[in-house]
This record gives sequence, C-alpha cells and structure tokens, in this order.
Amino acid sequence: FVPCHSPSHRRIARVAHRHTHVDERHGGCRGRDGKGEGRSTRTRGRREGEDEETAEKSTGEADPGHAQGIDLEAGGRNKQKRRDAPKSENVYIKLLVKLYRFLERRTDANFNKMVLKRLYQSKTNRAPLSLSRLAKYMDGKEDKIAVLVGTVTDDLRMHEVPKLKVCALRFTETARARIVKAGGQCLTFDQLALMEPKGSNTVLLRGPKNAREAVKHFGLAPGVPHSHTKPYVRAKGRKFEKARGRRNSRGYKA
Repeated sequence: FVPCHSPSHRRIARVAHRHTHVDERHGGCRGRDGKGEGRSTRTRGRREGEDEETAEKSTGEADPGHAQGIDLEAGGRNKQKRRDAPKSENVYIKLLVKLYRFLERRTDANFNKMVLKRLYQSKTNRAPLSLSRLAKYMDGKEDKIAVLVGTVTDDLRMHEVPKLKVCALRFTETARARIVKAGGQCLTFDQLALMEPKGSNTVLLRGPKNAREAVKHFGLAPGVPHSHTKPYVRAKGRKFEKARGRRNSRGYKA
C-alpha cells in the first residue's frame, strides 16, 4: 500500500483519526477507568436497575432493607386524631355506644352525635358535675331533662335540692338519694333513648374539665413573673420553699 499524499486524502485521514479518538474517550472502545467498560455498558446497567425498581413498585414487594413510607388511605393521608370507639372495657358503656351509634345513624339529631362523641372520651374529659352547679344550670328549666355524660356528685354546701330530672352515666350514692328525696328522677341513657330518641326537651351539660388538682400545676414555672402555677411542695410550712423570692425578708418576694 502506497499512501497518497494529496491534500484531500490527508484531510480524510485526519477526520477518521479524530472520530476514533472521540469514540475511545467516550467509552466506545475503553471506559473512563480504563477497564474496558464503556458508557453503553454503564447506561445499560443503570436502566436495568431502574427496571427492577419499577417492577418492585408494581408488584408491591419492597426491599426489606429500605425504609418504608407512611400508609396513604383512599382520599389522601389520614389526619383523624379523634377516637372512633371507647378505650374502656366496660360492657355497659359499649352497649350504650352500640345504641347511640344506631340513633346517630338513623336520626338527624345533633344531640345523638354529641352524646356518642362524649361516650368515646377519656375519663378526664368526662368531668363530674356537682349538684350545686347542676341546680344552677337548670334554674328556670325544671321541666326539661338534664343530660350529663359523666358523674353527678353531691355538694354538702347546698342545703336544698330542687326537683330535677337528671340523666347521667353515674350518680354518687348521696347525690342519687338527695335527687330522689326531692321528688326528682335519676335516669340512665337507655331510658332516655326511649323517652327522647332525638334529644328534644333536654339540656346537655358538661362538668368543669380544668378543675382537677393536676391542672393547677400546669403552666409557667412557679416563682417566675406573672406565674400563678401551683408548686409541688411537701407542706405549706415556713421551712418549705419559703426562702429567697418567697418573702421580703429573704431578698425579694415575687
């Protein structure tokens, strides 16, 4: 073979050499790491990995080593935080729930929805109500039925109990005796469902939820400015948390 030295042949040779160099640099013959694996091989491997992930998603089988996401229900993420059943194992409360679920479903009365919701609640959210507050709230409504999803307790500071019709989950022994002695009635919720299935002619009441002793200790730390939080103290004597900040003779009084 005798090479031709004409300008056109030299130009063709340069172009062919340049294309060969570009192919080698981009992995046509050798990879970047010099191990003979080119771009086409790497791209093929990447595509195969993506195909495997797509197959896993379609079949629903995930790699156990990967972290799992949240479970999305139909309609989006479930943000419901309220109860839909009582946590109590009391069979009587469960029977009442069954009864008021039926009434809530078959009637359009908001009374039944509210009673059902309160039957689900915890004991701290079903606060008791004293006879004195009950009589105060029912003043001028003696012909109606007072309804409380909770406990009715006695109040010794009240000397005369008016005649009342009361429906509650529970009555203390003395509270029940005083209501009956005054000529009133103590009803259960199944009796109320027969008398007033839609809750008409009733007054739905609640006890003071924040009247517990534990709530007095919530809030700003005791002793800081504008704090009315009750401290946890063993006793209320001179020796117990009565030093600096508690009296003028010991620096200052907050």
